[in-house]
Amino acid sequence: MTVPPLLAPQGAYGLATDLYQLTMAAAYFDNEMGAEPATFELFVRRLPTNRGYFCVAGLEQAVDYLLQLQFDETAIRYLRSLPVFQSVSAGFWDYLAALRFDGDVNAIPEGSVAFPHEPLLQVHGSLLQAQLVETFLLAALNHQTLIATKAARVVEAARGRGVVEFGARRAHSFDAALFGTRASYIAGCMGTSNVLAGQLFDIPVYGTAAHSFTMAFSREADAFAAFQRVFPDQAILLIDTYDTLEGARRAAALDAPIRGVRLDSGDLLALSHAVRAILDDAGRREAIIVASGDLNEDSIAALLAAGAPIDLFGVGTEMIVSRDAPALGGVYKLVAIEQDGRRRAVRKLSQDKATYPDVKQVYRRTDATGRYAGDVLALSTETVAGAAPLLEPVLRGGVRVAEPPTLAAMRERFAGQRASLPDGVRRLEQPDPYPLELSPGLQQVIADFRV
Repeated sequence: MTVPPLLAPQGAYGLATDLYQLTMAAAYFDNEMGAEPATFELFVRRLPTNRGYFCVAGLEQAVDYLLQLQFDETAIRYLRSLPVFQSVSAGFWDYLAALRFDGDVNAIPEGSVAFPHEPLLQVHGSLLQAQLVETFLLAALNHQTLIATKAARVVEAARGRGVVEFGARRAHSFDAALFGTRASYIAGCMGTSNVLAGQLFDIPVYGTAAHSFTMAFSREADAFAAFQRVFPDQAILLIDTYDTLEGARRAAALDAPIRGVRLDSGDLLALSHAVRAILDDAGRREAIIVASGDLNEDSIAALLAAGAPIDLFGVGTEMIVSRDAPALGGVYKLVAIEQDGRRRAVRKLSQDKATYPDVKQVYRRTDATGRYAGDVLALSTETVAGAAPLLEPVLRGGVRVAEPPTLAAMRERFAGQRASLPDGVRRLEQPDPYPLELSPGLQQVIADFRV
């Protein structure tokens, strides 16, 4: 099932931007610059704290937006009513009314691992069009790449135990919950509590019951029995509403099988050991223990390092908002433009915000064991012997070059690429820096650059 990139009428997609994109567009148009071929690249300057790599996500929503980009009469009427546009030529509004994205897009596929300064996405097209789409492309890739990268850390910490994304109620909106769920699944979560995300993206859904269900019954044991009767093969019982260990005993004493129990509070290390013993002594060795309650990669790693017998983790707030690093500073910069029949590389030189000029490709080297050995940032016209290019064509002339991969394929790609990273780069704390070098051609363009 396809999912619209935002909850708005399709004809208003062009308004999903910042005002200055439209003021620049009008200025380009009225100065007869809008049609000049240009290339923009989207990249992230630096990794958040304790991240060794990015998990790329959000490309499909970015592409959907480009394919559906348009301005209907209502959108144009609104823009014309704004004071800033009162001196704009009538031809600009005709241009917007007819606008459909017809440029080219290259991108690093979703589910890939990537690193700072590497273009995650390139847009080649008219200067006006390529400029106009900046805001939405950044919103799509920044958000999902941020959440996928956080989720990858949580999955890493779980050391093969399942992780279910539980964060819808704490996301910054339900749209953010939907696409955060999608990103977390790409990064290795086994499923979600978010039913709409499950339907839209074909992600497995999981859930137990809330404390209110238990409190609705006069006795805890009656709540457990009632839930088990309705879900005889799936019942995971929440046992910490009152007394956790007594709850475990009541769950274990049921006459019917149970799938497992969930701990949502307290000393999860001590309680998981005690609950495991209660279940085992009652002959419930097959019953799993699920843990939840403000978990993150650090608390999960600590629990497992201490030997907690927890089989599955439900992670919500910490993952769906990436609480320790809640924003990703991706940027979208002009790197080349063609004027008067001559292509010119461009570069920003601002302190701490300098960019690398010209259109680029990213090449990845592997060692004899198949592990990643480092990346090379090169000009798009260069090749790097023994290395594989990462940027692939996505759109040509505004048309898809191929059907998008399934979410399952993205998830499989990420699992394989993460496994190929050096162990030190995957480390949860103070990861090793991943090698990135500049090609000779790019170094020469930088050296020759003149303003």
